[in-house]
Amino acid sequence: MTWQQRIDSALEQRRASGSLRTRQANQQGSGRYLVQDARRYLNFSSNDYLGISQHARVITAWQHGAEIYGVGSGGSGHVTGYNEAHKQFEEQLADWLGYPRALLFISGFAANQAVIAALSEKPDRILADKLSHASLLEAAMHSPAQLRRFAHNDVASLQKLLAQPTEGQQLVVTEGVFSMDGDEAPLAEIAQATRHAGGLLMVDDAHGVGVIGDEGRGSCDQQNVKPDLLVVTFGKAFGASGAAVLCSESMADYLLQFARHLIYSTAMPPAQAYALSAALNVIREDDSRRSQLHANIARFRAGAARLPLELRVSQTAIQPLIVGENQAAIQLAATLREQGFWLTAIRPPTVPQGTARLRITLSASHTFEDIDRLLEALHDATC
Repeated sequence: MTWQQRIDSALEQRRASGSLRTRQANQQGSGRYLVQDARRYLNFSSNDYLGISQHARVITAWQHGAEIYGVGSGGSGHVTGYNEAHKQFEEQLADWLGYPRALLFISGFAANQAVIAALSEKPDRILADKLSHASLLEAAMHSPAQLRRFAHNDVASLQKLLAQPTEGQQLVVTEGVFSMDGDEAPLAEIAQATRHAGGLLMVDDAHGVGVIGDEGRGSCDQQNVKPDLLVVTFGKAFGASGAAVLCSESMADYLLQFARHLIYSTAMPPAQAYALSAALNVIREDDSRRSQLHANIARFRAGAARLPLELRVSQTAIQPLIVGENQAAIQLAATLREQGFWLTAIRPPTVPQGTARLRITLSASHTFEDIDRLLEALHDATC
């Protein structure tokens, strides 16, 4: 089989199974509305959970940061790319989340890959929740360590694996809020099991930080857990992009030596770090946005319970409606789009076979009227 035949065959398999991914350019897509081809849709697919991507203070901060520092960083952080704006935001973030150090990365994917690759050696074992994000599982699979997956949110399954003999160290990996089902990990129990076995705990709280816990400090703070490595990202509640790893002084120094994404990637623009600092201030100071988001979640769940679709248990901004087959999910999304609602059909391999879904994401920017209109359209399309 030639290279072209291999490519064509893989694409045809995706088309035949209804799982071919495509991209569509829009003119606005991060806030309450998505605009494409001059048509405006109510947007229920954005991860901008608090509506901060459109916040005037954050936009002004980014503009001011660009005026001060320009639009790029000029190099990796180990060369010329590490700026006072990065340093100040790292210190602000570490103080907020109660860690000695924070290290900025260009994305959550990069942070997860860098940490796991830097820590893993051949005798080690990585124990990951089977529904962990692709960035975590892929990094573990590509590392020299052995990867074992424990049953989703099943502490007994984790304990059984932790108890098995190993010559190396053990790293336990999970998420605070899972991106496809919106459910939350039992972090206190996972942390206790990990400590008992002498392992390290790494938690990716991309979907929890900013929206859960006191001042939005996230899933770990809410459950009174301090993992050895806490990954937070800025593409969700912060309304921008990038990520950070929170850790001890020695772990931060170690990652600065061995985390290749830190060493070889061009650093985040300092203007972005300047804007993220403003976003963090909004998150800490404006609790009304979290209150509105949680009211929206409650309203949606009360109405969606009457739909003839499975609504997964989630008290977070991620509300999955399970449709089942790929084509049925695609058709339902298309029907809703015709009525002015932008939702995305999530299909295998992102989710398990037979669980294609509409992954509805709610925001503080949505009004009760927006949610009621969506529920009415869902009812008409499915009942």
